Amino acid sequence: MTVKDPFGLTFSGATEAGFTPYSQAVHELQCFIGDPVASVDRAIVEDPGFVMAHVFKGYLFGLATEREATAVARACHAAALPLAATTREQAHVSALGHLVNGRWHDAGAILEDIAIENPRDALALQVGHQIDFFTGNARMLRDRIARALPSWQSGMPGYHAVLGMQAFGLEEMGDYARAEMLGRSAVEIEPRDGWAQHAVAHVMEMQSRQKDGIAWMRANPEAWTKESFLQVHNWWHLALFHYDLGEIDEVLALYDGPIYGERSTLALNMVDASAILWRLYLGGIDVGDRWAAIAANWRKAGAGNYAFNDAHAMMAFVGAGLDAQAQTLLEAQREAMRGSDDNVAFTRDVGHPLTLAIKAFGDGNYTETVRLIRPIRAIAHRFGGSHAQRDVIDLTLIEAGLRAGDGALARALTAERSMARPDSPLSALLSRRAADLSEN
Repeated sequence: MTVKDPFGLTFSGATEAGFTPYSQAVHELQCFIGDPVASVDRAIVEDPGFVMAHVFKGYLFGLATEREATAVARACHAAALPLAATTREQAHVSALGHLVNGRWHDAGAILEDIAIENPRDALALQVGHQIDFFTGNARMLRDRIARALPSWQSGMPGYHAVLGMQAFGLEEMGDYARAEMLGRSAVEIEPRDGWAQHAVAHVMEMQSRQKDGIAWMRANPEAWTKESFLQVHNWWHLALFHYDLGEIDEVLALYDGPIYGERSTLALNMVDASAILWRLYLGGIDVGDRWAAIAANWRKAGAGNYAFNDAHAMMAFVGAGLDAQAQTLLEAQREAMRGSDDNVAFTRDVGHPLTLAIKAFGDGNYTETVRLIRPIRAIAHRFGGSHAQRDVIDLTLIEAGLRAGDGALARALTAERSMARPDSPLSALLSRRAADLSEN
């Protein structure tokens, strides 16, 4: 019992009745809309032996960076293991096995080989692309997709998603003009493609084109928010543009509305909530009791599972003044570093020193914050995220330097930022503060 998709790929254990909701799930994932879990569950009900349906569901939960979700992904892997599968499908099962055991790099390498042999395997491309994001591998964000792109053309189902992924990879590698062109093309083909929408927002963030970014995000928000599970992150991008312009009321309105008005317990959404509040915290902005709500949810989430999340949880604990929870998080990281998965390196190399630095900043120990952050700046990509997300590390370092009264370092860091983001009002503000510090 097999089905072939429009690209000629074989799907073992599938019937047309099961493949239809599976295809819907793939489309939903490519746009980051709807409920792909519900769709793939329908496929599994129709065809319990549909190996790629189990793998697909496992990928969804495995990429959530949450301990409970990983347990679901592990069950999906167990269900897929005994099922009939082609060589390509067996490779997917193997990749999922590595992912659920925290071996992100091994999973990404297997998906890389699948896509080399089958460049129209949309799932291999997208899951591999997400793994590149979570491991901070900018080159593979670009090159994994670039290798497959010649095999795709306009009119093929999912073509927009390939363009959108290529756009994001180009942006992370600093190729902004081509990134924006491909991202806009993807959105033109499929306006609901939240990843492509976000790729263009990244370009504008990196180029300090705040007003362009606001116009881009506000032009058709219905398209990228409707039933979108990426919408919080895209609202966060809009908030970043307003933040750089100093429009704090707009930032807080977005936070209280679409970013964290519903107080999500999903780690990916809590990361965005912490990240925007921490930027305000660095600027001395009183955010009232907002820290308490996000800190409470981070406390429920636990720690030590993914270092990038831990750093953002610490922001919330510091903001809320929860020293006991901060210490518990640090101990969870120490335990994580005694493990055997890739998070050991994520935590050891970047996550733990950064989390300690955030705690030191909250304690008013700005010299210690500087000491901890400076060695990790050049390798911060190792614990995942994008340039836009990791910018909070630089902002924390600059603010710590300013508050420590280190005029020479503050001038150096703000000059560096002004070169990278010459049109940023925030860059100009920080440079003025560094100059004032030097004069006093």
